[in-house]
Amino acid sequence: MSFYGQRVLPAVRKMRDLELLLKSQFQYLVLLDIHISQLMNIVQLARSSQKKMLIHADLIHGLKNDEYAIEFLCQTIKPAGVISTKSAAIATAKKNNVLAIQRHFLLDTTALETTYKLTEKVKPDFIEVLPGVMPHIIAEMKEQLGIPILAGGLIRTVDEVEQALQAGAVAVTTSRRDIWSHY
Repeated sequence: MSFYGQRVLPAVRKMRDLELLLKSQFQYLVLLDIHISQLMNIVQLARSSQKKMLIHADLIHGLKNDEYAIEFLCQTIKPAGVISTKSAAIATAKKNNVLAIQRHFLLDTTALETTYKLTEKVKPDFIEVLPGVMPHIIAEMKEQLGIPILAGGLIRTVDEVEQALQAGAVAVTTSRRDIWSHY
């Protein structure tokens, strides 16, 4: 599965960003830092504008990120995808036929090796690697894992987006408006 050629996945942190993106050409959006009471309305608003939401389950305020919470998201909210650092959340999203994106923070070699082990075990649909400004690591992971990679975190320029894409990332997640406007 791809994001229909969408090379940048805008990450929504503020309502004014959502309002802007609902009028944009982007089909897929990433929802971050949201209160649970706003979740249903935001997803319905996005659907009415033909947008597909990828919800970062770890960043929903007021929702514990466990299998029950993911069941709730998948069955009630019905996002296009769930993003989480937790393997159990990813496995639950997969069981519910929702796009499962496992986020990994690559702090050092140990974190990278753990990512390889977890990915082999859980088999998410996508991996999101942070920080995304490591093209050589993206290339290595793509070759080793064979799972599509999203790059996110600390990507500040269009050149950095292009480097991540050239290294093998299928898309870049970013909350930077200047990058959105370029794509």
